[in-house]
Amino acid sequence: MSTAVLESTTNQELADLIDSKFREFREGTIVKGTIIEIRPQVVLVDIGYKSEGAIPSNEFEDEEIEVGDEVEVLLEKLENDEGMVVLSKEKAAHKQNWEKIVKVFQDGGLVRGKVKSVVKGGLTVNVGVEAFLPGSQVDIIPPKDLNEYVGNIYEFKIVKVNDERKNIVLSRREVIEAERAELRQQFLRTVKVGDKVTGAVKNITDFGAFVDLQGMDGLLHITDMSWGRINHPSEMLIIGQPVDVVILDVDREKERVSLGLKQMSDNPWEDIERKFAIGSQVKGKVTKLLPYGAFIELERGVEGLVHVSELSWVKRITRPSDVLELDQVIEAVVLGISIEEQKISLGVRQLEPNPWDEIEVRYPIGATIKGPVRNLTAYGAFVELEEGIDGMVHVSDMSWTRKINHPSEVLKKNDEVEAIVLSIDKANQRVSLGLKQLEDDPWSHIDQRFKVGDLVKGTVAKIASFGAFISLDGDIDGLIHISQLSEDHVEKVKDVIKVGDEVEARVIKVDKVERRIGLSIKAVNYSEADLKKESASFESLRPSSEMVGLEQAFNLAAIAAEEWSPSDD
Repeated sequence: MSTAVLESTTNQELADLIDSKFREFREGTIVKGTIIEIRPQVVLVDIGYKSEGAIPSNEFEDEEIEVGDEVEVLLEKLENDEGMVVLSKEKAAHKQNWEKIVKVFQDGGLVRGKVKSVVKGGLTVNVGVEAFLPGSQVDIIPPKDLNEYVGNIYEFKIVKVNDERKNIVLSRREVIEAERAELRQQFLRTVKVGDKVTGAVKNITDFGAFVDLQGMDGLLHITDMSWGRINHPSEMLIIGQPVDVVILDVDREKERVSLGLKQMSDNPWEDIERKFAIGSQVKGKVTKLLPYGAFIELERGVEGLVHVSELSWVKRITRPSDVLELDQVIEAVVLGISIEEQKISLGVRQLEPNPWDEIEVRYPIGATIKGPVRNLTAYGAFVELEEGIDGMVHVSDMSWTRKINHPSEVLKKNDEVEAIVLSIDKANQRVSLGLKQLEDDPWSHIDQRFKVGDLVKGTVAKIASFGAFISLDGDIDGLIHISQLSEDHVEKVKDVIKVGDEVEARVIKVDKVERRIGLSIKAVNYSEADLKKESASFESLRPSSEMVGLEQAFNLAAIAAEEWSPSDD
């Protein structure tokens, strides 16, 4: 064989060898290479191609490398503008890890990863490739601060993989829930009523607290927290607090467990009647002040109520807070006990004698008392006898002769008055007083002062449709009936006389039983015979509504006055 033929054959074999070598290197594949040089910024790797590849040093920062080490890299490009092959160790690892992640996702397995940082809506996690963990999937209870998870390593369930966008969504919550489900079933299989267990307060509501018991949530109702009274579970518990409880009930079908905290200690109400006998004197601390009373803690888990009405025999206490303070230690008397309702009624006023017990000794009926007018009402005046005890003067007991419509016509607040004790009602704590009883009843001897036929003078005090009331000497009122105003027919009383007019009239009737005096203007100049005749005529008005008793007459006059309009004047 000639030299030319030999050279031609050798060149062809070499070309074929080179072509076959080049065909093994495809862009986008993972190939093996050898580290041939380590520089500060790059690491040179030989993959057996015509040129080496330069990989940034930071792609090796998590591992120690030496020249001669074999590494797997991704062949990104066979040749760049500088004629060098483009390689990436990170992208090779990413490609390998992505394939592993897809396999785990398809098999329904778990992956382990490290939380890298907080991003909008959740966390980024390194599971070989970067993945997203939504905030709602971090834990069973949404965390308040996601930064607490950064740097920690957890196991995750892959819930979504987008191969095109290379997106992965994780869930730690599903992992926890699965673990808790297994623990819950194990707990339900073994637990029984009466068992004492330890848990942690998971959540607090108005009606109780949920306690985490190794993956099982148990309900601790507010009524099973304390033997005493509490208004809200937060008064005793805080979220995250460890707590020892007893199992009260287990419903395996509905997976529900009822817990008790107060049952961990003896029931203080079992021998309550022995410890706090009715009538005994006790001491306790004020724990709560309400408009209707004060709660007093007698011992741990036992409270009694002092109703506002039991604070004083005589003082007018509107609110317990007017006389008591929180945490104040006071003494009281046990008034009643209800074991079923776990209630104790207490009284403070019972520590002192009831001033009403011997009220009739201090204020006997018929005695004269003196005191200031404390208050006026529409029906009478209250006179203070001593601190907290008042007597009442009814308007009907203010005057023998006058019709008092309102006590302010006779008295005003803070007036110092004398009165007679008329009656005492101890059961209802009432003392009745009278002003008019200080004097003799003028009507008892009225027939000695006024006789039929007497001429009297007086002032028109009130006008009614049926007549006019005349104020006579001695604060006595007489009535001139409309028929006795004039010999002529009178249509309206005010057409003849007006309030304030001075009039002279003759007495034609005196009735001390019905307390009335009948007067007549037209009879002033009558003879004795005419007077008898007029008196008999006047008497014939009885018992018609035209002639009424003095009190009725005054009432009618008041009604008539209200019905008159200003145009009638």
